[in-house]
Amino acid sequence: MRARYGVPLSLTAAGAAVLAYGAGFEARSFRLRRVTVPILPAGSRPLRVLQVSDIHMVGGQRKKQRWLRSLAGLRPDFVVDTGDNLSDPEAVPEVLDALGPLMEFPGAYVFGSNDYYGPRLRNPARYLVEKARGRHGLNGNPPAVDVIHNPWEELRDGFEAAGWLDLTNARGNLKVDGSTIELTGLDDPHIRRDQYARVAGGPSTDADLSIGVVHAPYLRVLDAYTGDGYPLVLAGHTHGGQLRVPFRGALVTNCDLDTGRARGLSTHTTHDHTSYLHVSAGCGTNRYTPVRFACPPEATLLTLAETTA
Repeated sequence: MRARYGVPLSLTAAGAAVLAYGAGFEARSFRLRRVTVPILPAGSRPLRVLQVSDIHMVGGQRKKQRWLRSLAGLRPDFVVDTGDNLSDPEAVPEVLDALGPLMEFPGAYVFGSNDYYGPRLRNPARYLVEKARGRHGLNGNPPAVDVIHNPWEELRDGFEAAGWLDLTNARGNLKVDGSTIELTGLDDPHIRRDQYARVAGGPSTDADLSIGVVHAPYLRVLDAYTGDGYPLVLAGHTHGGQLRVPFRGALVTNCDLDTGRARGLSTHTTHDHTSYLHVSAGCGTNRYTPVRFACPPEATLLTLAETTA
């Protein structure tokens, strides 16, 4: 039997089932990813870093808020938020409430484009085609016009009131158990706000560990961090592909990073330098595409351990 316009009813039903599963179950099936990164000098005690990313909070998302609050039970040494906290201009109080228990720990943050601008309704098929063709690449996005401006200043003020470091094209230090952890951050490359020249020069000699932080893992940024000698870069933005094909993986990354590194721990090499790269699949979605498939929402607990080299 065939539906209108020649589409088989079986295919239509399968598509509807996938959408129902992706929106009704998987998009709310929050997970904790655990990874170990061997970058510390010999004799160092392990450090536990909680990375949260791409929360994309919409008002009323109570399950997500409860889950985020529960992450404080992990007792991390410090927290890194890699941006895109908002998908609703009215959701700043709910983001700050959900992250409140985590803001009891040392932390730092960068913003993503969705912290600055609200999402717009668009054809999801156009999204897939554009990102697959790499149209955003190194040329970035056109200037923002006719957009919803999110109250990112309120979000910034809430983070800073808790003592979290603002890494917007800036460096900052955290003191953790007597060690100096240097974090070097960039504003979002996806909307061409990154200014690496302001933080260039590589890790400080008086830091015990230096980490690069950015929202969108564009190759120009990864090349810069790696070339400067950062052993680890933390990023988000990709949603892990959001819709993954079993046994194949992500179809798109929404930037010029290859799909094989759309989520999880990998490496990045520039000339004779190699860094670890961790890309969080994030724990939210754009409010107009609230579907995930084979890519559950997540946060990551990274255990930084002694190097094996």
